[in-house]
Order: sequence, then structure tokens, then C-alpha cells
Amino acid sequence: MIPAATEELIEQFLDRLWLQQGISKHTRAAYRSDIVNCYKFVRTRQRKDLLTLSAVDLEDFLLWRRQQGFSPRSTSRLLSALKKFFQWAVQQQLCSTDPTAKLQRPKQPQAIPHSLSELEVEDLLNAPDTSDVIQLRDKAMLEILYATGLRVTELVQLNVDQISLQQELVRVIGKGNKERLVPLGEVALEWLQRYFAEARPVLCKQPHDWVFVTRRGGPLTRQAFWYRIKYYAQQAEIRSHLSPHTLRHAFATHLLNHGADLRVLQMLLGHSDLSTTQIYTHVARERLQQLHATHHPRA
Repeated sequence: MIPAATEELIEQFLDRLWLQQGISKHTRAAYRSDIVNCYKFVRTRQRKDLLTLSAVDLEDFLLWRRQQGFSPRSTSRLLSALKKFFQWAVQQQLCSTDPTAKLQRPKQPQAIPHSLSELEVEDLLNAPDTSDVIQLRDKAMLEILYATGLRVTELVQLNVDQISLQQELVRVIGKGNKERLVPLGEVALEWLQRYFAEARPVLCKQPHDWVFVTRRGGPLTRQAFWYRIKYYAQQAEIRSHLSPHTLRHAFATHLLNHGADLRVLQMLLGHSDLSTTQIYTHVARERLQQLHATHHPRA
């Protein structure tokens, strides 16, 4: 437990961050957890208020995290949360100095996203039995993921008014409430239309705006659909590593393999920084090297 005044202070900061940057509920929860865990760590050693934490206190916490084996990525996010909190606190004149000012983010190894081959994607997309309304729903969702490169969270949160069947477009609300328009493609559009005609009317118990719904008619969660992806991968006997972003990675990699422009891919994926998109060039290059080694007579 932490003092009620500290809880309120953290909520005030998160409210301001939401108003200014439009952070998602997942980011909000992660930032809150990071700040609370840091504060609890220091409180076990000395009775301090959150606003009186020093750079030494924070360095001790970061050292403890390294010793516990926390990843550089999660530590970087934690440090981002702390930096934003104390910058806000200084601006609000709640404290005079920012203890995070000289703290450096840990260097992160460049993680190469794993992607399925085009044949593996075909097997995954063909795994659902579309005579069943739930699997028809899943088929439409898988096709849309691969056709658009949406994040799973963006997919499950789609509302009906975000989709234009006539224009073959989906209006995606991504991170930071940023909007982008992404083409659906003929195949994904066909399965989406089938879902709307044959499955959604059966699943929807009462009118609402969610595109994809559960058997009970409620909104589908990210975690529930992730279990569905793993189920179909097992049905298709796909043994490659899977993550909720697997089809997003495949979308990006296969587009690059077929000559897509990196800037266009950046727009489709909703990346604010081109450097985030550039990591897929490494995946595409690796794939081309594998094809060369396999098929060239002098490789």
C-alpha cells in the first residue's frame, strides 16, 4: 500500500499526460506500475515521499532491476515514466529538482522481429473452418491483420464507423490517438463482408458498434484473440515463434520483399519515426540471403 496522497499525485500526473499526449490505457497502467514499484522499493529502505526521491535512490532501484534480470526495454520504459513524472512535478513546482535529469537510458540491442514465410501465412489464414460463425469471424480478423498490418489492439477495438466497405478502407486509431487510413485489399474485404452478412448478426445479441464480438455478443479482447491465433497456428502445424504482432511483422516484411517503399510502409504501420520501420529491412535482407543460399547454383 502507498499513501492516498501519493496515489492521488500519480493519478494527477497520468491525467495530465493523457490530456497532452493521448496515452493509451495500457501505457497509463504501465507508467503507473513503474512509478509505484520504484516508490515502494525506496520505501522499504527509508521513509521518503515520492517527491523527495533522489538520483541515488533511483540509481539504486535501477541497479536492483539489472541484478534481477529485467530487460533493457522494460527499464527504458520505466525510466521514461519517471522522467516524465518528475519533469511534470518540477513544472508544477511540486519539487525543485529533477532527480532523473542525468540518468541515462540503457542501451537496447536491436531486436529483429520474427516473421512467418508467405507459405506459413497462407497455412495460418486457411486454418479456420469458416462454416462455424466464430471461425468465420477469426478468418476475417486474420485476413485483415495480414492485409493491413494493424496491431491486434487496433483490430479488436475497431468500431463499425471506422470501416468503409465502399472505399475499401479502414480508419485506424493508433498509439497516441493518431489516425491513419489503410486499404483493406480485395481478399480481406471479401471475408469481412461475409462476416458482416453471416456471422456478426448471429453473434450480436444487441446493437452496438464493435466490429468483432464474442459468442456472447461482447467486445473481443486482445488476449482472447491471441489465444485464437495460437490455436490456428497449432492446427496449421506452424512451429515458428509467434507473437501477437506476427502477422503485422509478416505484412511489413512481405511488402518490402515485393518492392514496397519504406516511407509508404511507415505510413501504413503508423510509425512516427522512420527508424522504427527500418528494422524490417534487416528481416527482408535476411530472407533474400536465405533464398539466394537455397536456390542459387553457386551459393
